[in-house]
Amino acid sequence: MKKNFSNSYIFIYSAVLVVVAALILTVVSVSLKPAQEKNQRAETKQMILKTIGIEATRDNADELYAQHVTEADGYYTFSGGIILPMKGTGLWGPIWGYLALDETSTVVGAVFDHKGETPGLGGEIATDKFASRFIGKRMDSEPIHLKKNADKSNPYEVDAISGGTMTSNGVTAMLAKAYEDYSTLNTKH
Repeated sequence: MKKNFSNSYIFIYSAVLVVVAALILTVVSVSLKPAQEKNQRAETKQMILKTIGIEATRDNADELYAQHVTEADGYYTFSGGIILPMKGTGLWGPIWGYLALDETSTVVGAVFDHKGETPGLGGEIATDKFASRFIGKRMDSEPIHLKKNADKSNPYEVDAISGGTMTSNGVTAMLAKAYEDYSTLNTKH
């Protein structure tokens, strides 16, 4: 035997179901927020530590960070120099990274990440292979920039990502902004 439900019954049932689902999702989201924020802070510390050659886990990131890194006005210092934070925009969304410079403004470490760049193309910025291209480059008289078929002997050029033009342009813009901030910082001190 088939039951017939009125339109108002179906509407009220659906509305109650939506409200209950939204309430459950809100409670879960609010209860997980502290853990999410803690994980984001740990990931940031891991990235910063990686620029100075220290591999950290979520469990020991706080301790190692406290031992090796000091926070200043928008940047970080370590025993060998300074770590510059960088933010920019790639093809599909935000990109970011950290660049560690020694006292001579030479890159000793770099790390990059992204929210949604194309895997195998712009997503390559998150690899150690890409970050290693920056080691030994300089940020003293001009910013580092990505260039197709870069001259490896040029201390300001890094080979761009093949097939990742927009991401490469975003990284170059991010580096230019970091250089501008670093130059301003150097004139203050």
